Amino acid sequence: MPYQYLEEIATADVAFKAWGESPQAMILAAGDATMQVMVEDLEAISEHLTRTFAVQAESMEMLLFDILQEIIYYKDADQLLLRLKNISIQEQNGSFAAAVEARGEKLDPTKHALNADVKAVTLHRFCVQQTAHGWEATVVLDI
Repeated sequence: MPYQYLEEIATADVAFKAWGESPQAMILAAGDATMQVMVEDLEAISEHLTRTFAVQAESMEMLLFDILQEIIYYKDADQLLLRLKNISIQEQNGSFAAAVEARGEKLDPTKHALNADVKAVTLHRFCVQQTAHGWEATVVLDI
């Protein structure tokens, strides 16, 4: 589990750190951490449906922000629980573009033990940085 929840950062919200050897691995971990706030058991989410989407941003930080917002949007708009599976990132002229594949299924309260309803990713203490060990993100979710 390449993420850890941080109780001391946000009392009314949920905060976590996610990390990975590459930006893609860090984003996958952040996606799972976000979904784990909503659903008790990530393994209960079957991969029946696939959604693909593209995101463009001026920084790696905002790329992660927008990708997490997208999976929250699918949960709210279509009642889909999606886990990030494949991410392709390209950098061009100082901006970033990502092609994202997410898989999951329709939210079913009889199958998915729900935790908290994540409303949004916040910019409070939001940070993405490259470290000596790879990439690390700090994220605060509004619940």
